[in-house]
Amino acid sequence: MNNQEKSDFGLIGLAVMGENLALNIANKGWNVSVYNRTVPGIEEGVVERFIEGRAKGKTIRGYTDIKEFVESIARPRKIMMMVRAGKPVDMVMEQLFPLLSPGDIMIDGGNSNFEDTNRRVAAAEEKGFLFVGSGVSGGEEGALNGASIMPGGSAEAWESVKPVLQSIAAMADDGTPCCQWIGPQGSGHFVKMIHNGIEYGDMQLISEAYWVMKNLGNMTNSEMADQFDEWNKGKLQSFLVEITANILRHQDDKGEMLIDVILDTAGQKGTGKWSVINAMNLGMPLGLIGSAVFERSLSSDKDIRTAAAKRFPHIFTKTNVDRKTLLNNLFAALYASKLVSYAQGFSVLQKASDEFEWNLNMASIARMWRGGCIIRSAFLNDIAHAYEESDKPGHLLLTPYFAKEIEQMRDGWRTLVALAATKGLPVPAFSSALNYFYSLTSENLPANMIQAQRDYFGAHTFERKDQPRGEFFHENWTGHGGSTKSGTYNV
Repeated sequence: MNNQEKSDFGLIGLAVMGENLALNIANKGWNVSVYNRTVPGIEEGVVERFIEGRAKGKTIRGYTDIKEFVESIARPRKIMMMVRAGKPVDMVMEQLFPLLSPGDIMIDGGNSNFEDTNRRVAAAEEKGFLFVGSGVSGGEEGALNGASIMPGGSAEAWESVKPVLQSIAAMADDGTPCCQWIGPQGSGHFVKMIHNGIEYGDMQLISEAYWVMKNLGNMTNSEMADQFDEWNKGKLQSFLVEITANILRHQDDKGEMLIDVILDTAGQKGTGKWSVINAMNLGMPLGLIGSAVFERSLSSDKDIRTAAAKRFPHIFTKTNVDRKTLLNNLFAALYASKLVSYAQGFSVLQKASDEFEWNLNMASIARMWRGGCIIRSAFLNDIAHAYEESDKPGHLLLTPYFAKEIEQMRDGWRTLVALAATKGLPVPAFSSALNYFYSLTSENLPANMIQAQRDYFGAHTFERKDQPRGEFFHENWTGHGGSTKSGTYNV
């Protein structure tokens, strides 16, 4: 087989995402080779079923021998791995290394930890290959019809993979592909990780809005669906708001409203947790997303919650607020909290960019999230515009547009949170967002007491209001201590 007869692109892993991406690539006019491992009794016949099924008649070749698969791809080879994050990626790479030629490109399209991608970029380049760690968002539908794709890693790979990746990406309303180069090392997977963290926050916020409507507004599923549909026409327009309306109308095969019989225990695969851990490592607040992650953990402990509910019984008492006022306040809480979530996420991205010297383009990232991805929202254009101003924002909530938006929502937001607390209804993400906003906009916080306590028991020193910043002092609080003090540093 000469190079002209060979495939343009290779894909390893034919689970849901891999299968649909292969079809997407072929539908865009590329020749594709696909490979899936064969494990007797576990993964048998995967390739054959795909080739004889959904891929039949398309420009897709199937292989069960990895050497034949690699040899079927034109050089420089572009091979995308859609396998489970972690050790499976390393195992596939070790299989590929002896079969590749200098300049060949490996692409990891899974939800890998960015530190693993840092390591893999270095390992591949050391052997003369190129490595791309690419976030892919959009789920099954996005994989087939257009996803948001966030590639980073070996910069030399971009010109080779760009035509294929941009062709299978979603297109924003202005015709721009939702796929641009992110930056070096594991930056693509870091951006995808923060994307997923924001996704966790959005889902928690929407679930709290649903819970307020149901328990304080006494609304039916149909009424709630109509309200989410209405919100989806304006500032809250987003993929997750849209599907929430669909979910609230969906009946199972017994004719029951499915949402009412789904057990209230939420799962998670780790990217939300990674977002919070890495924000902590960078010293950045990501409280709303942290609340969303912890609420999933708490929801999964159904037995403890059932026991606690019996020990501390309470009923969500009906509110005297009329429904229109309640929904207006709920809109304010949901919209303002979403702005806080995105602002926190972009602040973490900026800190990572500075810390790791990635030079991330925040406007470009916002635009990549406008189509295909799970968190696509109407105000991403506004975020992009804010980062394109000559005076770059120190914080999104301080930009003229978003400051005005928050100002208009503030009263309804705090009224809703206060009402929920009074009525015994948990709204942890709404509350976290509001308290973050209050702390952010407070010139003075009680951290002086924390620093005094640290100095009292550990001689950790403090700065004084009446002295220049950067000068540290230690007080002999008890009269029995010495003048020795600890060094000053922040983790």
